Amino acid sequence: MTKAVLIGPPGSGKTTVGRLLSERLGVTCRDTDADVEAVAGKSVSDIFIEDGEERFRELEAAAVRAALDEHDGVVSLGGGAVLDERTQELLSGHTVVYLEVGLSQAVQRVGLGTARPLLVFNPRSRLKQLMEQRRPIYERLATIKVNTDDREPEAVVDEIVKELAR
Repeated sequence: MTKAVLIGPPGSGKTTVGRLLSERLGVTCRDTDADVEAVAGKSVSDIFIEDGEERFRELEAAAVRAALDEHDGVVSLGGGAVLDERTQELLSGHTVVYLEVGLSQAVQRVGLGTARPLLVFNPRSRLKQLMEQRRPIYERLATIKVNTDDREPEAVVDEIVKELAR
């Protein structure tokens, strides 16, 4: 069973916090976007452009399922992975950490000239829309919620470790 599964929108710090949290816990971190890229042999952006979002979501759901079945460390999910109902069911029983971030901080972190495929056109408006759409799902799935605004990743990890110890 995984130690923690990190969820949240783009710019919430899932990759950075996942790496630091896994180091702190003495386990490895698995990023499902990296798993998708390894299977597809191309970047997430290229998958979206060449194969479409539907194909990406299929690969993502399979990567999440495999990570939750096989990995006993920290798992970082792509921001939209929680949209899949099967993924939502798979997360039941896991320690799910929602990394919450405000729009202005998320925009600063992802940048407006981003290579993130869902943020190509009008990135600020699109990011706001994605965050509003997904927030209720993140909140429902979370067993731990940590706000990352104006905080160093190490402080976020400190809070998660304290919550995990409870």
